[in-house]
Amino acid sequence: MTHPVSARRRQLLQGTALGMAALATGCASVGGSTKPRVVVVGGGWGGLGTVRALVEGGKVQVTLVEPNEAFMSCPLSAHYITGWQPASDFQRSYAAIDRLDNVRRVRERVLEIDRVKSEVVTGSQRLGYDFLVLSPGIEYMEEAIAGYAQARDQLPVGFRAFEQAAVKREVDAFLTTGGHFIISAPKPPYRCPPAPYERAFLIAEQMKKRGTKGKIILLDANAGPMPGPIAKPILGAMKSLYSAEIEYMPNVDIKAVDMGKRALQTSEGDIPFQHANLVLPMRANGLVRQAGLGERWAAVKLPSFQSQADAKVYIIGDAQGSPLPKSGHVAFNAGKQVGEEILDRVAGKTVAAAPGPVDLPLGICWANVTHNTAININVASTVEAGQAPKLKFSVDPEHNTRSGAGAMSWGTGMWKAMLG
Repeated sequence: MTHPVSARRRQLLQGTALGMAALATGCASVGGSTKPRVVVVGGGWGGLGTVRALVEGGKVQVTLVEPNEAFMSCPLSAHYITGWQPASDFQRSYAAIDRLDNVRRVRERVLEIDRVKSEVVTGSQRLGYDFLVLSPGIEYMEEAIAGYAQARDQLPVGFRAFEQAAVKREVDAFLTTGGHFIISAPKPPYRCPPAPYERAFLIAEQMKKRGTKGKIILLDANAGPMPGPIAKPILGAMKSLYSAEIEYMPNVDIKAVDMGKRALQTSEGDIPFQHANLVLPMRANGLVRQAGLGERWAAVKLPSFQSQADAKVYIIGDAQGSPLPKSGHVAFNAGKQVGEEILDRVAGKTVAAAPGPVDLPLGICWANVTHNTAININVASTVEAGQAPKLKFSVDPEHNTRSGAGAMSWGTGMWKAMLG
């Protein structure tokens, strides 16, 4: 269920970005015997979308920098965290990527982006680039909650690949012993806004199944579930299915955590707990700030996702700072779009700016309410020169089995598109 890149997108490849002036951004190998070098940082949804687009035609040499030995999907992994499916259902090998011609995978962590020298620095090498695509993901703003940094190992967030196992241990302990399990939802923007509610639902379903004595306390920093268009079906499901298992508290800010007392200091007073999954405020991976590409989020131009600071650099996925949803589907399709644009730049193509709105990558995501039912959330976005993007939501009025099956089918299709 991938969303084809709109043909109209090509109309927005600005002359300033795609013309001969843009080709003079340091890509000395364009037109020569050596293929232009594209370094892609991050082997998640966005990075893999870029790689898949770039390998078409064999016009460039691609280096994918990804330290993990395998891929772990964050979308849909709530089924693993809450004990409904094994981790292997959401993991894939990079073997298909390693078999691609003109693609080299570097299994290291990026330490620095040197934009002056056009190099990506790892622990053992400096990777020169003609074009750089950053899809480095997010980091947690630990300073937002006093005491969190000292309690990090006991309070895993689990919104990055392979962190889910630590959250699952907390969930398993709660389902065995009961008590109060706190889940928090921060103010947006953050990765996958429906996720905290989804986790609460699937844990509550297990509570019913196992007869766990206790309560999930869902502390929401917002006035209602986010994004706003999902609030009604989320609250409806909470009331109809889990009124005894979930206590929902909106407009609650978490100020500090005291692991000695097992209590949170909040705007509504101290709240004791036995287990917790605190979802912290987020920002782009620190490489964005180190490279001077933005502050909390990377500053990009739409619809190209080109850095506002550097014509050679694109930032996609959840690190980019546009109003688009921070979701896997948006990241993958943005990656495909960026890969195609780089190939256009290499070929020297110039296209006039479109006179009207242009489609941006479609967002598709799912919020499971039970293991077998879900709420489908689609976000269509457009942008017009000089204006902010416009987002249009299409949301199931209530959870249903059709969307439950559709979520897993979507995931399987996306993983195949990325990793074969």
